[in-house]
Amino acid sequence: MIGRLWGVVAEVGEEEALIDVAGVGYVVRCGSRTLGRLPGTGETATLHIESQFGEQTGLTLYGFLDKTERRAFVMLKTIQGVGPKAALAVLDVLAPGELSAAAQRGDQAAVARAQGVGPKLALRIVTELKDKPIGDGLVVHASASPATPPAPSATGEAVAALMGLGVAEPSARRVVEQAALRLGDDAEAGALIKAALQELGR
Repeated sequence: MIGRLWGVVAEVGEEEALIDVAGVGYVVRCGSRTLGRLPGTGETATLHIESQFGEQTGLTLYGFLDKTERRAFVMLKTIQGVGPKAALAVLDVLAPGELSAAAQRGDQAAVARAQGVGPKLALRIVTELKDKPIGDGLVVHASASPATPPAPSATGEAVAALMGLGVAEPSARRVVEQAALRLGDDAEAGALIKAALQELGR
């Protein structure tokens, strides 16, 4: 089983990346959040891998930039009705810590923002993740006081603005995260929106 890949980013597509490891190209399925945070083509990257073998699909590699995301992906897949595609979609809209907070609050609406995840499946996800460790030992306790929802971030506002213009959420998140990498963490929503639109226009 492949647990980690370290190599050169050869290509980045809409749903996968090609990682060149000593001349061998590995196709790795990734969420849009991960794809948007990958180094540029020709640069080295480390991906934590979850392998899955299917009779029809063969070996499929799912890649994450840190172990916490991979563990959250594995945990999501144990829930009935959550396949790899839905698990990646959830992690595209909620980082592991945010997923933990959503489960603590019973916030199925936050989970239902994931593409392909309906209200019933979102409810099952938050119900089954409650009181379970997510990521690096982070445990959600039912008795804990509800977390205060964080204020909308500049990237969140930019993604919402692009979605309001008709851009699909995965594409919106990808170009906004790429813009954030170029402009820095302190970039305001307006600047991110402008840079993201330029990225879409390429």
